[in-house]
Amino acid sequence: MLQRSGNGGGYDWDELVQPDRVHRLIYADPEIFQRELTHVFGAVWVYLAHESQIPNNNDFITGKLGLRPIIICRDNDGKVRALYNRCTHRGTTLCRWEKGNSRSFQCPYHGWSYLNNGRIRGVPWPDGYAVDFRDPKFNLAQVPRVESYRGFIFGTLNMDAPSLANYLGPIRKPMDEWIDRNPGGKIVVCEANRLKFKGNWKLAYDNSADGYHVIYSHRSLIETEARFNDGEKGMSYYKNSPDKLAMYVAYTGNGHHYKDKRPNLQKRDGGLWAIESFHPGMEHVAEKLRAQLGARAEAVLDYAGSEPMNINVFPNLSLLGNHIQVIEPVSVDETNAVWYGTKIEDVDGTIGDDVLREINTLRMRTQEGFPNLGEVDDITNFEQIQRGLACLEDEWIYMNRGMDMPERFRTDDEGVIYGPATDEVFMREYIMKWKRLMQSEPQLTVQREP
Repeated sequence: MLQRSGNGGGYDWDELVQPDRVHRLIYADPEIFQRELTHVFGAVWVYLAHESQIPNNNDFITGKLGLRPIIICRDNDGKVRALYNRCTHRGTTLCRWEKGNSRSFQCPYHGWSYLNNGRIRGVPWPDGYAVDFRDPKFNLAQVPRVESYRGFIFGTLNMDAPSLANYLGPIRKPMDEWIDRNPGGKIVVCEANRLKFKGNWKLAYDNSADGYHVIYSHRSLIETEARFNDGEKGMSYYKNSPDKLAMYVAYTGNGHHYKDKRPNLQKRDGGLWAIESFHPGMEHVAEKLRAQLGARAEAVLDYAGSEPMNINVFPNLSLLGNHIQVIEPVSVDETNAVWYGTKIEDVDGTIGDDVLREINTLRMRTQEGFPNLGEVDDITNFEQIQRGLACLEDEWIYMNRGMDMPERFRTDDEGVIYGPATDEVFMREYIMKWKRLMQSEPQLTVQREP
């Protein structure tokens, strides 16, 4: 069995991650998980929240950066910040609400209070201290770099990290297309379906562009879709020879990748809605809108359809259909998979309130496919993989589908690698990025307002 090397965090990372396989320890070793919290979830840009969740000054939500509890807020001046959700006095959780609007936060333990820019506001009975509370060390720690891309808020503790735009690189193109297909290029994030599985967070990312498992893992969903139509709904294009179809997977660098099934669609208004999985009442709403809007109805119904893309931003963000999935590590063998719904807005007044309400209701009902029915298949797989990792002597996980078959791939001028929809090239490439991060020695920091 593989042995510890005594350097580089205790393991020979080149031994753990090989061109065609990875060792079970990268999913099962608690020390490796602890290193990920700094070398991955501290060193790169991590998705924190969407701007629509904090639209107004003084709005806030609570979340995490890896395991670090944070408050993502728009301060009194409108600046977006990520404050450590930890009182500087004794370390207790400062804000215990999921969301709200407040110019300040008061510690429930001893009453220390802070403005939402992180500066200390007041301390009960300060004459009991022989210190100057104007010293910045008493202000809240906060993530030093917070940037947004098209409304998606990211943060990093690494001052040497590239700009967010450079980190995203070519993955911005499919992200732009996912956003711009909505009116005015705008979405609003809604409440979430929150799922949990007993498995390592990377198992979800391994699966995020995997077209190889669909026909087997999601058979019940595919059969349910086919029961109500001619078999051309939802994920039906995986049923026969998916690698012969126009859909593809692409690796864009820095761990990011996407699977694009849009080339399978009919190129017409209503082409997206035509493949939408059935859910109760959808046909009646569609008939109503067609009677009301005439030829315009097909394009409007497409707003409710699930965009057939899986866009994955390393390490924790996925855009799938109408949904935003966030991967939240909890421990080496426990992960939260949080699926947020999205709605559209009538940005130019051309849709109308009644139609908008119907479309956003249909978008919500698409969650009855994923995550409510399909995601449970996936998290069952993740838990069963984690169980299999307990076989100590059977050490390797293979990711060699398509390897040494150069005819399956092409690389464009930006270095984006394209392959068939069932290929594991995205996994081989992203895990090499993971290995380089684990071998590095990032210098992480927090900041405090002066």
